[in-house]
Amino acid sequence: MPVRVSEFSWQQTPATIFLSLPLRGVCVRDADVFCGESYLKVNFPPFLFELFLYAPIDDGKSKAKIGNDTILFTLYKKEPVLWDSLSVPGGRNWENIFPEKLKEDRVPAPRSAGSIQISFTPRVFPTALRESQVAEEEEWLHKQAEARRAMSTDLPEFFDLKEEERNPDWLKDKGNKLFATENYLAAVDAYNLAIRLNCKIPLLYLNRAACHLKLKNLHKAIEDSSKALELLTPPVADNANARMKAHVRRGTAFCQLELYVEGLQDYEAALKIDPANTVVQNDAEKIRNIIQGTALKSRD
Repeated sequence: MPVRVSEFSWQQTPATIFLSLPLRGVCVRDADVFCGESYLKVNFPPFLFELFLYAPIDDGKSKAKIGNDTILFTLYKKEPVLWDSLSVPGGRNWENIFPEKLKEDRVPAPRSAGSIQISFTPRVFPTALRESQVAEEEEWLHKQAEARRAMSTDLPEFFDLKEEERNPDWLKDKGNKLFATENYLAAVDAYNLAIRLNCKIPLLYLNRAACHLKLKNLHKAIEDSSKALELLTPPVADNANARMKAHVRRGTAFCQLELYVEGLQDYEAALKIDPANTVVQNDAEKIRNIIQGTALKSRD
């Protein structure tokens, strides 16, 4: 049962009531205030204060201010006269609390029952059905959805980060912008944090591999490109461009390590994905020429 509060002070003018109610040490956030035309209630457990006002007030203009363990009410009277007392003599008058009663003709009739037919548009793939990879496409989409849920934000090292800094997509965009300004070390840091938050997003590894290439961290570029290719499965049209880039970046790292045969294998894999890419075609031809020149020198 709540403990009813009877200690309060009030003053009035012909137009206004000023009521001061102590909160008895209760946190102000726990105070629940209700003010109606003829009824005032404050619930601050375990205490309860309520009044059935002597006359109607304008509850739209009336206000309450909470502070210093006190609630100060400013209640504007509907009729500018002095009241004989603050509350209704003789106790409760519930019917005056909500004087406006709903009329039956204002209440709408219940809606009639019905049914709604919903049809879903089937997903359209870019190839003919007989050649499509519907199962692989669905597997790829499912895999990407699972990757988005594989978050590790509950680790203690992330507690001090801002909300956006715990978002791998935001960090990826930040890394991309840093890469565009040739700030490759800072871009690597952004991708590193994003990967610690979610290690299932292939583009994070793919973009970090590009940074490692610029920084001449060739073995790390190979590792990141390989990890990206591992995550970019099954091979479908939706991830074809990313797979092509991963092969090119790994092939480039191999060639800079003078492992031209391994590099050519990656370039040829990239051409299988994008046969019309003239840049990759030209680079692959240069690698073949290097391999052939090396073979001729060894024969001599």
